[in-house]
Amino acid sequence: MAIQAFPEVTIPGDRIRLRPLTAADVAPVVEACADEVTQTWLPLPRPYTEADGRWFCLEFAPRQRDSGQGIVFGIEFDSRLAGVIDLKRTDWRARTTEIGYWAAPWARGRGLMREAVRLLTRWVIAEHGFARVEIRVATANVASQRVAVAAGYTREGVLRSAGFVHAGRVDLLVYSFIERDRERLAG
Repeated sequence: MAIQAFPEVTIPGDRIRLRPLTAADVAPVVEACADEVTQTWLPLPRPYTEADGRWFCLEFAPRQRDSGQGIVFGIEFDSRLAGVIDLKRTDWRARTTEIGYWAAPWARGRGLMREAVRLLTRWVIAEHGFARVEIRVATANVASQRVAVAAGYTREGVLRSAGFVHAGRVDLLVYSFIERDRERLAG
């Protein structure tokens, strides 16, 4: 049986584009992933080194797509890497997946992540026939919760002790977007 996988594509948006990561993204990824806020909410290596960034961009990201488990995109704004967004925990049979994201410090507060989430949601539901997309966010990560709501996702509930960050176990809020929510993607 052949592995189902997302195609390697670039997805254009109004202000941003979602594109595969390249070697040129290693330094911006390292800078963003070493940021204190990013480190607070993601259990990334500490310190986050060039080797970590190279592995993420050039090994992990292609492997996610090739394996069918998901896909990783760089979020490009004004010819700079503004962040990363991905699909993970993809179940091709059930047509469900989860979106994860982080923004470079300089790109926060500009609505870029909301646009990226909407763009990726539209792509996976409209072009690939997925029925459900989830976002899971630590209960104290208010900025990421705002992104989920602004992107049109519905808060469903709390998964107790379902996440792990450097500080330990955290509860996660679950947000969802289902196929019949598509009208929320207009505009």
